[in-house]
Amino acid sequence: MARKLALVLVLAGLALYAANASWLAASPETGRPTLIAHRGVHQTYDRKDIGRDTCTATRIATPSHAYLENTEASMEAAFAAGAAIVELDIHPTTDGHFAVFHDWTLDCRTNGTGVTRDHDLTELQTLDIGYGYTADGGRTHPFRGKDGVRMPALSEVLDRFPDGLFLVNFKSRDASEADRLHTLLLQHPEWKERIWGVYGGASPTQRFVELTPGVRGFTKEDTKSCLLGYIVLGWSGHVPASCRNRQILVPVNYAVWLWGWPNRFLQRMEENGAEIVLSGPPKGTAGIDTLEQLAKVPEGFGGYIWTNRIEVIGPALGKRK
Repeated sequence: MARKLALVLVLAGLALYAANASWLAASPETGRPTLIAHRGVHQTYDRKDIGRDTCTATRIATPSHAYLENTEASMEAAFAAGAAIVELDIHPTTDGHFAVFHDWTLDCRTNGTGVTRDHDLTELQTLDIGYGYTADGGRTHPFRGKDGVRMPALSEVLDRFPDGLFLVNFKSRDASEADRLHTLLLQHPEWKERIWGVYGGASPTQRFVELTPGVRGFTKEDTKSCLLGYIVLGWSGHVPASCRNRQILVPVNYAVWLWGWPNRFLQRMEENGAEIVLSGPPKGTAGIDTLEQLAKVPEGFGGYIWTNRIEVIGPALGKRK
């Protein structure tokens, strides 16, 4: 009896292995990954012990370039470095615009104070957005008082880059922001094709996807539900509904826990309409930012790569065979 049970378990194990073996699945469609530049070319910072309200401008690395996140110059540099998509952050203003800026408040990065969305665009564009940056504990401020650097409006960005694609981050949970963005695109239909996707707050993300056919979105909740559901049931070939027909952020260092990674997993996701975005460790919005992390991206992977170091990853990817 014990011998029969052992045989059954061995056969079941072999069947499970065969059903999920990456090498038995077709290789992913060969192609070059599409790069998403998080915040454009920007000043990176130490992520150790980072919290929700940590002022990251005061912990930047020693600057190696002059670009600041979410500016038109940083976006131009990102596209030049190989980005196909630039991620940007938006806040509604009191006079009906969207300001492109990351932080909920102005106090960390600028010489202004208060909640970003409590100001009008004219006031926001008078601020020194490089005011708070320091790499040495406040002894020097290398970006303070620089001419020609200002907080852009979303409309200015979409006008400036007619061939660019953008991933829009809703910084709040207010669904009305989706309505405002949808109205803006109705007024300027030529801009709609430049919105590759939306993410962030669940309510505005879901609302905008409902309002705007052809645009996809993802939330932290969707991604968590998809990946956990697949880890539990993916051995059977089942792809959870939360994975289907949407973009899924996959931390490359966690990918080994996904049944059939890489070929079988990518095949199943493609069959269910999912677009895979490979990122770095899930803390914050870490990306594929080093050559060591880039080496973990499967050969032939034709999906998306999220990076905070487009100026490093773009040229390096261009050299890969």
